[in-house]
Amino acid sequence: VYKNQPSQINCAIAPRNSIQVIIMRFRPCIDIHAGEVKQIVGSTLKDGEDSAPITNFVASQSAGDFARMYKKDGLIGGHVIMLGGINADNCQFFVEKGASHVIVTSYVFRDGQIDFDRLEKLKQLVGKDHLVLDLSCRKKNEDNKFYVMTDRWQKFTTTSIDEALFHCLAEYCDEFLVHAVDVEGKRCGIQQELVELLAKWSPLPVTYAGGASSLILIRLVLQVDLSIGSALDIFGGDIRYEDVVSWDKKRVEN
Repeated sequence: VYKNQPSQINCAIAPRNSIQVIIMRFRPCIDIHAGEVKQIVGSTLKDGEDSAPITNFVASQSAGDFARMYKKDGLIGGHVIMLGGINADNCQFFVEKGASHVIVTSYVFRDGQIDFDRLEKLKQLVGKDHLVLDLSCRKKNEDNKFYVMTDRWQKFTTTSIDEALFHCLAEYCDEFLVHAVDVEGKRCGIQQELVELLAKWSPLPVTYAGGASSLILIRLVLQVDLSIGSALDIFGGDIRYEDVVSWDKKRVEN
């Protein structure tokens, strides 16, 4: 049971046979930093004007250019990341302007714990079907568990990633997004342990992001959706965007 959790919320874990089998999809991304489409190393984000993150790539195209390309190629469920700022005051604006969902992390965590009052307010404002909870995380060496990170991924919360957490939060949102903070933007390989836990625990669609380095390794991620950033050639990487689009289409057709 989580602190301040409403008593009417049932966090019971559903039997495995009641969970829908989900076809893994490629989820395109548009990461915006300082007004430009960029690929950065997420773990180097810091507060302060003089704290620039390590940047892998800066695009000459606009966010709109990428959005139109993704639409032309039949890709759905893309994420636009603006480094936070979604809250109860502005969440409806984005949905009214056409966003299918809003993505939230830091606003629903306070003093390292889930603020269920804020979470319920977001749900009431935009609806469960328009809310994505970002549970991006890092592993703590002390107990070998993954913990949700907030505030530009600088602060550990006290909330560890486990099956009960996913089933509890599934009452409030439509899907989950999880960046593996330790490998995000580094093209050093996916965090396989985390991928396996997400596939095992989440009763909702979940997108994993972080560390993708080759199409061969990407094929290991079969039970969760996958976002690829720095590794794609359109962002300066080695994986051909056209190959990923073709692979995604074949998975849907099969």
